[in-house]
Amino acid sequence: MYEPNCGLSNVQMSWGHDEYMYQVLIHNGSKIPKEGLYMVRFHSFYPWHSGGDYDHLCNGEDREMMPWIKEFNQFDLYSKADTLPDVEKVKPYYQSLIDKYCPGKLKW
Repeated sequence: MYEPNCGLSNVQMSWGHDEYMYQVLIHNGSKIPKEGLYMVRFHSFYPWHSGGDYDHLCNGEDREMMPWIKEFNQFDLYSKADTLPDVEKVKPYYQSLIDKYCPGKLKW
């Protein structure tokens, strides 16, 4: 169905929260660098980045982005704290990131 080295962005995958957020960011003209957008899109594709599967479909960009995915994943699953953060305390920091990378009102 797919040519070798066609690139993961050309592979049909089931949509989940990762692809949805990626599409929202793209649609809204997010200023997140391409590495960040790629991490959002493919960080849950564990068979590829953890299992070594589907490499035959990867192109140069996919292979170039693999280290970013691996870096991000150490902060993803199983990295949650047992206690909730103080939202009012951390809100200014996260709001500044939102204002920088996704300014204005997002279209969902």
